Amino acid sequence: MIGRLRGILIEKQPPELLIEVSGIGYEVQMPMSCFYELPEIGTEAIVYTHFIVREDAQLLYGFNSVKERALFREVIKANGVGPKLGLAILSGMTAAQFVSCVEREDISTLVKLPGVGKKTAERLVVEMKDRLKGWGAGDLFTPATDAAPMDSQPYENTKQSAEDEAISALIALGYKPQQASKVVSQVVKADMTSEAVIREALKSMV
Repeated sequence: MIGRLRGILIEKQPPELLIEVSGIGYEVQMPMSCFYELPEIGTEAIVYTHFIVREDAQLLYGFNSVKERALFREVIKANGVGPKLGLAILSGMTAAQFVSCVEREDISTLVKLPGVGKKTAERLVVEMKDRLKGWGAGDLFTPATDAAPMDSQPYENTKQSAEDEAISALIALGYKPQQASKVVSQVVKADMTSEAVIREALKSMV
């Protein structure tokens, strides 16, 4: 089991990153709520991981804290919720917001996430409410893991490349290409990084 990686951040292609540890590059998929917190390319990063082995693939999912990873593990235990949907859920809202939705039985907000229909949202609330009891936002998450600065790590991008990267990321998270393209075109501005575009797009859809 690979549970933690500490190395140099080589690439950031939302929602995937490449981190080099002792000469080996690990591809890690990360919820956008965590991705915003990554340091600059070329610097050291610490990522807590959840390792999944399938017949056709070995997948690593990454998080900024042990508690965020713990929530992901609880989410994918829910009936009908796999890692891809778990990634989409925790990309569309922060971990603290998700806990709040479950506690308040906020079905209407959950169904706005890609792949989450009414039945799935109801199932998440029913199955997770007891499991998340006592996992209040103040106890489960620190301000650092909840915060997602709009322009946390700007890097050189043209408007077009930022727009294309944002659309690709949304599609990878489960949004339909037409929907991703439409919402990105509505929020993108010339000076925005791809991460900022993705954040605004996700906010506008939830």
